Amino acid sequence: MVPSLRPPLVLFDPAMIAHDPGRGHPERPDRLRVIEAILEAKARTKLGLEIDLQSPAPVTIESLVRVHSQQHIDAILELADTYDAVDPDTRVSPGSIRAAQLAAGAAIASVDALLQGTADTAFAMIRPPGHHADGGQAMGFCLLNNVAVAAAHARAAYGLERIMIVDWDVHHGNGTQAIFYEDPSVLFFSTHQYPFYPGTGSPREVGRGAGLGFTVNVPLAAGATDGDLRLAFEAVLEPIAEQFRPELVLVSAGFDAHRRDPLGGFDLSADGFASLCGIVQGIAQRHAKGRLALLLEGGYDLEGLSQSVLACLWVLGGRVPPMGPRQTTAIGESAVKASLGAQRQHWRL
Repeated sequence: MVPSLRPPLVLFDPAMIAHDPGRGHPERPDRLRVIEAILEAKARTKLGLEIDLQSPAPVTIESLVRVHSQQHIDAILELADTYDAVDPDTRVSPGSIRAAQLAAGAAIASVDALLQGTADTAFAMIRPPGHHADGGQAMGFCLLNNVAVAAAHARAAYGLERIMIVDWDVHHGNGTQAIFYEDPSVLFFSTHQYPFYPGTGSPREVGRGAGLGFTVNVPLAAGATDGDLRLAFEAVLEPIAEQFRPELVLVSAGFDAHRRDPLGGFDLSADGFASLCGIVQGIAQRHAKGRLALLLEGGYDLEGLSQSVLACLWVLGGRVPPMGPRQTTAIGESAVKASLGAQRQHWRL
């Protein structure tokens, strides 16, 4: 039974719509416009979803240097008010750097609200996304690593010792993994299509040094279903989380695993995402005093994106999540077997 929760905190600023990578680019301003529109429509209905909508402050340099090199930060800031391209996929317009600063600021604001007790759950409705950006490089539509900035802030400002990042984007969060690869205070768990962009995220990537065992990858072939992802979360994530006992749960919430998405090859539904959200919410409630924040990453079909975000916001607000289809395929079963095999020397599985 999901306890009654306050309306989820939603962090959003219209200035993030001003980031425009150019005509035909999938990471387009309409991604936020369509979420904003569906939330406004729900707010007008009698039984509409209640949210606490707030605007974040831009991130500070102090917060960025915890995960990014000063050289990288300087290079990003130099792109302010320009049209330019970091690489063929990662382009900026005059409003992009302000948007990126607000996106990372929203990630920090979500942590502050949860740790200060002013919100039970949070959703950072942000762009540009962040999970491909590593300590010194922007890539894959990402300029600053929002979820990494949030995790580092939770550790520096509140002294947390165990933070869990769950990444259900269809693409592997290579930047997040790289930033925390040797860090035992941050458990990084990722389900993603493999082989696929950016080419990382095999089961054998398990961390290094003090961080050995704190990187957990469940790479799945194209065609993975709601049931396959749920199996990965129940068979791999949950038992590891029970041993790690996170004090805060952050989700790199990409919705490009939706079956309609033009960039992904998975077969997830909006209910499937809600089911995954319910699992991570249960982990947060058992170990982290319910402290759970979702940070928007990918999701490039507007209907699939908006419906999946809405489904997760209902769960964050206290609605009992759908169980979702239980049927699994060989895709999920083989991926889980490989991940468990790589992790058994680090966890009781």
